[in-house]
Amino acid sequence: MMPHTLPVIYRGHIKMYQLYTIGHSTHSTEEFVKLLSIHSITAVCDVRSSPYSKYNPQFNRETIQKELKLYGISYVFLGKELGPRSDDPACYEDGKIQYNRLAKTGLFRQGIDRIRKGMKSYRIALMCSEKDPMTCHRSILICRHLRSDEIEIKHILEDGTAENNRDSETRLMRMLNVPQRELFDSEEDLIQRAYDKQSEKIAYIKKTSEVSETSEV
Repeated sequence: MMPHTLPVIYRGHIKMYQLYTIGHSTHSTEEFVKLLSIHSITAVCDVRSSPYSKYNPQFNRETIQKELKLYGISYVFLGKELGPRSDDPACYEDGKIQYNRLAKTGLFRQGIDRIRKGMKSYRIALMCSEKDPMTCHRSILICRHLRSDEIEIKHILEDGTAENNRDSETRLMRMLNVPQRELFDSEEDLIQRAYDKQSEKIAYIKKTSEVSETSEV
């Protein structure tokens, strides 16, 4: 499918592009495509580290790419750049991925740049497996580093509604009992605290065998 120029959204004098996220969960291909169509998505960026699913094979990389093509939706795999795991041992501490280190790698920055450029031609949805965006790295890692005045981020939920990222952040703060107001911390400081806490909760942990193999190298 040839890319097309999307309508630009303006808030005051600020030009904005839209970015969506979606979790494939246990949807059928038909249900998944319907969710994408509701929001006029024209490209899916797969940000899973491993683009295969034992329990939902309809979302295996080659299968979903072929299906999306039938509906005129482009597919690109960015799991190497934006996935929640890394081949770089420096991104781990005691076998657990550290999102702050992962976000500083050249690969991650390349992935972020590709998303920023792609938004100018496509209506993009970042795809991972988790149903709730607030329990997935697509929000806690990737969108955290894309949120800005120039990008409006929305999360496509299971029922087809789109949750604005700011509302998602408020929900995350409630989930983690992070106050929305404090005397000595700004609202942004508190939001970042929530991101840090959730990063720690959902970060990938290597299996014991993987850690042992790494230490032997």
